[in-house]
Formats: sequence, C-alpha cells, structure tokens
Amino acid sequence: MYANSRAVQSNQEGVHTDLEKVVVRHLANPWQAPFADHDREAFAQASQWRAKQGSERPLMLDSGCGTGRSSVHLARANPQALVIGADQSADRLTKAQRRFAPLPDNLLLLRSDCAGLWRLMVEAGWQLARHQILYPNPWPKSAHLKRRWHGHPVWPAVLALGGELELRSNWPIYLQEVQAALALSGHVASIEALPEGQEPVTDFEEKYQASGQVNWRLLVEL
Repeated sequence: MYANSRAVQSNQEGVHTDLEKVVVRHLANPWQAPFADHDREAFAQASQWRAKQGSERPLMLDSGCGTGRSSVHLARANPQALVIGADQSADRLTKAQRRFAPLPDNLLLLRSDCAGLWRLMVEAGWQLARHQILYPNPWPKSAHLKRRWHGHPVWPAVLALGGELELRSNWPIYLQEVQAALALSGHVASIEALPEGQEPVTDFEEKYQASGQVNWRLLVEL
C-alpha cells in the first residue's frame, strides 16, 4: 500500500486563469485580519527561544513540517543556524519528539498556524536565511486556488520574509503557479525534478518516490 500513492488528479491543465488577478490584489492590499491568541503565543515562544540561542545566528524556517523529518534534516545540515519547524498539529509534533529524540540543539518544533506566524515574523522585522515549504498538498481542484499559499492573502508575508525559498510537490502545476506568482513581484524561480534516488527528506517524498512519481522542487532567492 505504501508504494501505491495516487498521482494528483485535477480539473486544471495549467496555471490557473485567475492567478494573476488574485495575486496582484493581495500584493496591493495587505492582509489586516486580527491575530489569534495562539498565534501570538507561538511567536512569543519562538522569540524567547531565538533570544536564548542567539538571535544573531541565521534563521531558517520549515513551514508545515509535519512529523519533523525535514526540520531535523535541515538543522543537522546547518548547525550554525537556528531552525524552526512549524506545524499546526500537536499530534504530529509529539510524534516528531519521539521519533527523532534527541532533537538537534538548534531546532525548535513549534505548534503554530503558518499564516499567523509568518505575519508576526514580518511585523517584528525577522528575516530568514532559508524558508522551506515541503508539504506537497496543492489543493488541486480549480476552485481551490485561494487555498494554495500563493493564492492566499498571506502570500506577501512569504515574500517579505526573504531568504532562499524552496517548495516541493508531486504536482508540477502547483509549482508553476508559484513561479508565476513570484514573477509578478520580479522574482525569477527555477523548477526542477529531484534527482532520481535522492534520499527523501519528508515522508511524502519517500512515499511518492516508492510509487514511481516524480518529486519536483522550486527554488528562488527572495
């Protein structure tokens, strides 16, 4: 069963026809939704941890980190940096604590809604050295454009956080849309297939690789 993951099914054959209209509107009208208490609590936890570890160290963010596999990989590969792995599921993060114990000293696994966390980081003037969003769910139905990060009102916050941004997915149209959304702000992104046989850094990548699907990645320097 593990190697029988289905390919993405969508009624879209290319970049969404409304993409430019949606992205331009969000770029021109900053999102003013109030912050939830849990957003502020999560950011306060991250701020305290960063101050204790050394706020001068490069900061990397693994958004939607799930069970933390990619966060642990990132932290071990960059011991000079501070890495925050953020996910909204307490259950997934608890599994990460057990699965990868002991966690690297430079890693914080944080329960947080990414949209709120990103906006609070921007408000505080935080800048990232690297930001990765490796959770591949693209909301593939055409009606779901506004549920994809690049179609969401929080998209300008992703741009404002800066650094090297990487997204991965098994649906190339999703990344082509991100590439087009970035181009509207003057950013040139590249898309490539992950090398065949490369060690997966997420459980999703491992599952898709075992199913014979191609994993794709987008890279851009913001």
